[in-house]
Amino acid sequence: MADIKLLITDFDGTLVNTFAANYAAYRQAFSEVGLSLSEEQYREAFGLRFDRFVELVGIESRATASKIRELKGLYYPNYFELLVVNRPLLEMLRAFRRGGGRTAIASTARRINLENALSFIGAKEDFDLILAGEDVREGKPSPEIYRTVLERMGVEPSNALVFEDSDVGIASAQAAGISYIEIKDLFYGYRG
Repeated sequence: MADIKLLITDFDGTLVNTFAANYAAYRQAFSEVGLSLSEEQYREAFGLRFDRFVELVGIESRATASKIRELKGLYYPNYFELLVVNRPLLEMLRAFRRGGGRTAIASTARRINLENALSFIGAKEDFDLILAGEDVREGKPSPEIYRTVLERMGVEPSNALVFEDSDVGIASAQAAGISYIEIKDLFYGYRG
């Protein structure tokens, strides 16, 4: 087995279960522009980049989409108490880093939302690199975000390990040639 030098984690659904907080913020933003968003609709689009998300839920107006994005970012911190941290994974990443390994986040989330949530849970300083959705042209399942992490960290795919929860994230890691561990609800200590 290769020597693992870099652990890379997705954020939403992997390091932190953000579903409830994101859904509440989006529901409020949708309401502000006179639209509704069901939990079913959101569940189907969870983990996708924003442009793909609004397309999937049927929003065609760029102005409406832009307003929703702005409002969601504004409301999201109000729901941070709904975030559920995957403590076993976070503590493992911290221990790996203390032992001389390197850690990174590769997320489709907007940087401001990602960094605010990381600050709230006290984990922003636990990562050597944080890549957000706006740092790449293509979202997952494209391998771009994982290849970018490897390039910036100077690590070969065989020396990295990814933690992911979604099918698109796993496909992204596979396409980048990186081994992965799939994170399920049981890693959080409960059944979803």
